[in-house]
Amino acid sequence: MHQYRSVFISDVHLGSADCQADYLLDFLDNVSCDTLYLVGDIVDLIAMQRRVHFPASHQAVVRRFMAIAASGTRVVYVPGNHDEFLRHFCGQTLAGIELKQKAIHTTADGRRFVVCHGDQFDQVVRCSPLMLLVGDRAHGLLLRLNRWFNAWRRLRRKPYWSLAAWVKSRIGKARSFIRRFELAALTAAERGHYDGFICGHIHSAGFLRSQEGLYCNDGDWVEHCTALVEQYDGKLAILHWSEQPGIIASEPLQPAPEFTGGQRPVIDVLSPAFIESINAAPK
Repeated sequence: MHQYRSVFISDVHLGSADCQADYLLDFLDNVSCDTLYLVGDIVDLIAMQRRVHFPASHQAVVRRFMAIAASGTRVVYVPGNHDEFLRHFCGQTLAGIELKQKAIHTTADGRRFVVCHGDQFDQVVRCSPLMLLVGDRAHGLLLRLNRWFNAWRRLRRKPYWSLAAWVKSRIGKARSFIRRFELAALTAAERGHYDGFICGHIHSAGFLRSQEGLYCNDGDWVEHCTALVEQYDGKLAILHWSEQPGIIASEPLQPAPEFTGGQRPVIDVLSPAFIESINAAPK
């Protein structure tokens, strides 16, 4: 059993055919923590409006979350844009699970992080409506290819490998969008006098450190099968879980190259009202 102080997972997309529920169940059976954060898009209500897909493995994940909460682990659910309906219940506790618009997490070494899904930054990391439409359809096709590709790999007794992630990593516009998103989240946390930001939403696990803060993305359980984990000394890492689980990234000790020499990359202006909405006291 792997033991951590805190675990952050998001973008499970239960209710969609692309959810890697079996890997997640194995993860939950082999990892324990004091606090589990469910950082949005755990249930894909948007996908379920088009086609209901909720097999036994998806139901088992829901039951496992409730069992974890019943066992004494604190479970905090911060809804995202695909399970936005649950934001109506923020401030309440359902089946032992706390629902919050956002949370403030304090690590063992005293750092304070804003925790929210991350879709709030869609308004500052903008794409045209046409690009969003094309992107959504292309992403859906890519996920279907990823599903077929890994079914073929399983037949050949090969471990999971994300074709979707590999393709996106080679598209310049996707890389640019991800970096702008990271910078916006990091800037919002710094202006709110926090030590960093923890989120999901963009299906890209990773870290970005500046001189003043740390951006953390826990990834997803559709393409990457990753979680953000906090060790008992407060250090953060990204854990991949499939046939060959393991730590794939640890929080960087030095700022990223673009922050060296006192320079800071330029991003869209974040208005004071937007900063205040991101950093407002959680409820």
